[in-house]
Amino acid sequence: MTEPRDRSDAFQGIEGILLANRDRILRFLEVRGAGDSAEDVFQDLWMRLTERGVGPVADPLPYVMRAANNLMLDRYRSARQRSLRDKAWGETTETHSPSSEAALISREQLVLADAAITATGERPARIFRRFRVDGVHQREIAREMGVSLSTVEADLRKVYAALAALRRQFDAG
Repeated sequence: MTEPRDRSDAFQGIEGILLANRDRILRFLEVRGAGDSAEDVFQDLWMRLTERGVGPVADPLPYVMRAANNLMLDRYRSARQRSLRDKAWGETTETHSPSSEAALISREQLVLADAAITATGERPARIFRRFRVDGVHQREIAREMGVSLSTVEADLRKVYAALAALRRQFDAG
């Protein structure tokens, strides 16, 4: 099948490969573990590849498929880290009441933790509170705030890093 030579710029290069092989790429992403979120991953792939302004690529389809595979690896690693982080930060329940001194220390630490969260910026703090306090799923937070899921995850990592640094201070002191 030959294509006309007067096609627009939107159908050339990487964008053309993405459009022409959309179904194939979506199947690839589904098989690699994206499942129902394959469309979202495809959108992320589109954004990554078209924003970079990559020059001519000798074999664009293998390039796109490699980028899709790398994106899935990034998502897998991110999910694994998120799971480990949530497990590490999981709440522990104690059966005894804390002493008044322990309660006072905890209140002071809570104030410091709130300040550390706020210091990360308005959006990361808001995302963190929606996720950890309100229990809203990350995908829903992304929709509410008009940002990508990757941005939500990055903002959560920023807050978690600030809290981890604060926790190290608590442990050292």
